[in-house]
Amino acid sequence: MLSFFRRLSKSKGGAAIGILFLVIMLASFAVADVNNFKSFGSGGFNQGVLAKVGKEQVTEAELSQTMQRQLAQLRQQKPDATYADLAPQFEQIVNGLIQAKTLKAYAIAHGMMPPKKAIDAEIVKIPATRGLDGRFSEASYAQFLQQQRLTDAQLRDEVVVLLLQRMLLAPVAANMRMPLGVARPYASMLLEEREGQVAVIPSAAFKAGAAPTDAELQAFYAQNRNRYVVPEQRVLRIARISPETVAGVQPTDQEIAAYYQQNAATYAGGESRVLSRASIADQNQANQVAARAKAGGTFAAAAQPAGFSAADVSLGPQSRADLTTLAGPQVAAAVFAAPAGAVVGPIKSSTGYDVIKVERIDRKPGKSLAEARPEIIAKLAVDKRKSALTDLVAKVEDGISENRTFDEVAQANKLPVTQTPPLVANGQSMAQPTFQLPPEYKTQLLKDAFSMQAGDDPLVETLANDAGYAVLALGQVTPATPAPLAQIRDRVAADFLAKRAEDGAKAAATAVLAKVTRGMPLAQAIKEQGITGAPAPAPLKVRRIQLAQLQGQVPAPLQMLFSLTPGKSRMVAAPQGQGFFIVQLAKTTPGDALGQPGLITQTQSDLSRQTGEEIAVQFLDAAQKELGVSRNEAAIAEARKRLLVGG
Repeated sequence: MLSFFRRLSKSKGGAAIGILFLVIMLASFAVADVNNFKSFGSGGFNQGVLAKVGKEQVTEAELSQTMQRQLAQLRQQKPDATYADLAPQFEQIVNGLIQAKTLKAYAIAHGMMPPKKAIDAEIVKIPATRGLDGRFSEASYAQFLQQQRLTDAQLRDEVVVLLLQRMLLAPVAANMRMPLGVARPYASMLLEEREGQVAVIPSAAFKAGAAPTDAELQAFYAQNRNRYVVPEQRVLRIARISPETVAGVQPTDQEIAAYYQQNAATYAGGESRVLSRASIADQNQANQVAARAKAGGTFAAAAQPAGFSAADVSLGPQSRADLTTLAGPQVAAAVFAAPAGAVVGPIKSSTGYDVIKVERIDRKPGKSLAEARPEIIAKLAVDKRKSALTDLVAKVEDGISENRTFDEVAQANKLPVTQTPPLVANGQSMAQPTFQLPPEYKTQLLKDAFSMQAGDDPLVETLANDAGYAVLALGQVTPATPAPLAQIRDRVAADFLAKRAEDGAKAAATAVLAKVTRGMPLAQAIKEQGITGAPAPAPLKVRRIQLAQLQGQVPAPLQMLFSLTPGKSRMVAAPQGQGFFIVQLAKTTPGDALGQPGLITQTQSDLSRQTGEEIAVQFLDAAQKELGVSRNEAAIAEARKRLLVGG
């Protein structure tokens, strides 16, 4: 039966959202007593200030930025998300910001602010701030700040709060321990067992009926407009700065000649010799090696009696300069005057008496400037194009910083401009379903496009896989709005019929519940109601601890089973309009955890953690009482309206 509920409880909604940096932890503590806040009108607050904690202020700009980043995170899980999806978290986010200001104000008041060195140490831990060598890079840091739409000061402020969480909240929350005697009753509660039965009245049993009239569809559409909202759509204007933009850049004749002169040794050609060498301190022993080598056979065999292995005597290819450095000019002169196969020495060297055999002579012909010209051009062209591309990007960024428009920058630098059709956050176009955004635009560029605000300066983004750069600006932004009825008539008609069937199922379930409440058996009540396709009631026998296996996704019928008293019944809706459940509890069997010490220990640990969090909340509560916290409720309401509704 549990597997049945698991399947039934799956929904299409996105996962829960976390709030970036400080708010992600503080929001979990944002259940502090709201009565401790003093509420005022606009008096006593500067414009744009939503709350005060001591001398610290929460501004609408901070709230707006937090909401933007929150929406960007949500869109990674739900691409068509809008600010309206953040409405349930709005008060939590506001309280989280107030909690952050509380920590900072408390630390300032008591001389506990983290030093700059500690803040720097946290920043360099952020992976996105590191360069290709794995070390902190100013360029990578600047790009990270741009991507997160943060200033250095704002990031440092958030890192301060993160450090204060560790200093002040973590020790408070981590040192609580719940006694075993308190944990045991809670552990026993987890072993409580409940028995009953559940029946489902399916909506599918009530799908028959006449087609909806135009008037019915109009009324249904008007009542459910929010169900048909088309996500916000944005037109992207992109000016591409690709390697092809500078493909015509070529080195000059002067640059080619200069490179040839600077690398004369490379193009002059030369000779190298593959040598075998034995350097021996005793001259007599060196004479013996030379005699054996000149008599024939391999040099390694000749040198073996003197204690040399084949690896010891193999010198490999050597230029005259290499050998001069190794053995001295006298040895190099003699060796490079000898023919291939000759044995030179013994001859005095810097390491003793050398015996050297010329195994092979390799001669590399030189190249004239004309002969080397093609490879020099290829080499210099790559470097010059990289430099030209970098210079072009810098020129574009300078133009943007000088408040030039996207069109002015693109025209001045002769950049090709592409304009997309209206896109939703996942890159799809509802107006042109076959449209495909180029792969190099689908990651960071698309993310930034839906983080920008109308009127923002163009952004210059680095494209992945050495694809160059792109200048991004927003075109027309179409807010989320309901689609016209004419365009979605079939969908609205299907939804109307589904709602009518659901209403029929609800009426039938209500009638069945009334009969059960009067004492009629559940199976008989369903049979008397004459519901086609309704399955027979299924037995339920569940322990409270089994609900934990569902990882928070506890189906409504099981939740209902554990809220009833024996002999009682209740109706609860099935997910996604599938119908209605009728749950009946027959009996409850109390649990006893004495025989399961491990469960008691786990319960003790869970309760200790929860108590620690509560103590941390109380710490923040006390800090707020000491510092004084005030909220500008009128400004918060206006900010909510502007951010979530667009008013």
